[in-house]
Amino acid sequence: MINLLTYPAAFGQFSSSPFCTKAAWLLNLSGQMWRREDTLDPRMMPYSKLPVIRVEDRLIADSDGIRAHLESNGADFDRALTEEDRAVSRAFIRMSEEHMYFHLVLDRWGNPDIWPVVRETYFAGVPRLIRPMVTRQLRAKVLAGMKTQGLGRLDEVQRLNRIEPDIAAITTRLRHRDFLFGDRPSAADTSVAPVLSAIRATPGTTLLKRFVEDNAILTGYLDRCARTMG
Repeated sequence: MINLLTYPAAFGQFSSSPFCTKAAWLLNLSGQMWRREDTLDPRMMPYSKLPVIRVEDRLIADSDGIRAHLESNGADFDRALTEEDRAVSRAFIRMSEEHMYFHLVLDRWGNPDIWPVVRETYFAGVPRLIRPMVTRQLRAKVLAGMKTQGLGRLDEVQRLNRIEPDIAAITTRLRHRDFLFGDRPSAADTSVAPVLSAIRATPGTTLLKRFVEDNAILTGYLDRCARTMG
């Protein structure tokens, strides 16, 4: 039995982290037996991050590492994809995880109206008396990192303009398909859909959240992914 160490459910999603949702969906597609193990404290995990799977006495970290482990044990998430499709899939995965994800971070950590709700959800395990002090320092560190990354230097409208071509590319891909590469989910769906779902599930209202919510092709896709892989 595989144990998935994950952040708890939040905002109606499997987890507060789209990468934990990705790991759960990969496990479901793989056909492996598994169970979830929630934690709010990843400090003792490899890389001090989640998700992690425990397989017997081994800890396998990171959603990419989890995918590699499952594939080494027979899973083939892209069996129906051509070589060209696999190349495009790789690009969609990196677009969602290395660009779109950081827009989600800024919507949740950078928006002063949304941050208090996120703080109380993400850090429920921190004693209430010291929670503001602990999270103030952590939030400052995250936002400083986003400025270094670059997106943190943009305002909300500029960020929406930056991510709009990504969302247009996904929408175009889905216009005549149920999933990104046909009528069955593949690895790309386990990366793209959790990020978009997390954007849609963010508490409060942001320009980006409204942009996703108003896209009927995307919302239909996200609901299909949740039904099929969740």
